[in-house]
Amino acid sequence: MNEGIRSPKLLFEEKKAIKLFLWLFYFFFVTFDIFWYFVLPKYTSYGKNDFPESGLGYWLYFWVFSLLPISISFIKKGNPYLVKYIFLLGYLLIDIIDNLLIYFGTSIPFASGNIVELLFLFFSPIFVNKKYFWTVSIGIVGKYLLLGIVLQDANVLPPIIITIILSAIAFILLIRFYSYISSLTSVHEELRQKEKLAVIGRMAAAIGHEIRNPLSSLKGFTQLQQERNPSTNEFYPIMIQEIDRINLIVNDLMYLGKPRVTEFEKASIEKVIAYTLSITQQQAERQGVTIEKMMPVAIPPIECDEKQLKQVFINLIKNAIESMSEGGTIKIITDLLQGQKLHIIIQDEGIGIDDENILNLGEPFFTTKKDGTGLGLMVSNQIIRDHNGEINIESNLGKGTKITVKLPISQKS
Repeated sequence: MNEGIRSPKLLFEEKKAIKLFLWLFYFFFVTFDIFWYFVLPKYTSYGKNDFPESGLGYWLYFWVFSLLPISISFIKKGNPYLVKYIFLLGYLLIDIIDNLLIYFGTSIPFASGNIVELLFLFFSPIFVNKKYFWTVSIGIVGKYLLLGIVLQDANVLPPIIITIILSAIAFILLIRFYSYISSLTSVHEELRQKEKLAVIGRMAAAIGHEIRNPLSSLKGFTQLQQERNPSTNEFYPIMIQEIDRINLIVNDLMYLGKPRVTEFEKASIEKVIAYTLSITQQQAERQGVTIEKMMPVAIPPIECDEKQLKQVFINLIKNAIESMSEGGTIKIITDLLQGQKLHIIIQDEGIGIDDENILNLGEPFFTTKKDGTGLGLMVSNQIIRDHNGEINIESNLGKGTKITVKLPISQKS
């Protein structure tokens, strides 16, 4: 688990895992020693029967059990994440001291260890924590290496090898846990996003429907007034253009609420772009923006929904124009890639977008413009995906933005 994110749910799960770990630790620790000192010596030639005379004796249990109240205090303070490290490092330190007291300066062959070391290893996937896993693996191997060097005893090699093998198994389990949790998180995020979009979509459709009817009437009356008063038509084109702009936003809302069925037909991308430029030319001239169109190769007709592609390029070119408040040049370049992919590049000289915001572009209602809605690029992304294509955005602050629309020449059913 990510210990940097202390959400209530993660905290609750960590406490559950720690409580289970504490129960199992003391159960295995005591049971193993009973088995090692009392059961094995009685029925086999293995084990030891010198309990509690060697090493720390009863103090071993005192120090091991003293870790419990320390851990409980950390749990009550709301920081259970440290408990597993306290137990690991505390146990290793106590065990090293105990083994040195037993074996140092004697000719007794090294034969020590406790089954709780396996518990440390195999609980690292339960905690879903790579840092803890590596601390456990290196800690246990390091303990045996230290004892082997100090005691000059090669009997530490078998537990080292066993620990490395079991660590590899635990690591595989840990990776699988990470993969599984990552998949669950991704699915949950996707479902949450779809649910959010569904709510936004229903609201957008309702708002768009309510706006469209009075908007049509408003445009009709404005055009009528323009015809009746031709001498004062200086402001009417601006009014009609602003009404058309509102209508584009409503179209985006309606698309968001109820995506249209894409109907593919053969269409000329050159005509699509020409239509788009006729719509945006007036806005470009007002802002001192020059649009250069370059088609180095002949582009064959492509299978597409012409109306939807017009909506995409209107959105993209308007964004490019609005990014250049002091004028500049927009380059529109079309090209074929290996005769199979059509690339339409829209490159401006605007203010650019920082890397952090690029990652959020296309999210509902996310925008870098003061009066933007964040719907245009989202709808454009969806339309291009419906055409089995993609939109790539590259940008440098203060230098401009390059948008590449990639479309297949023919659609596959």
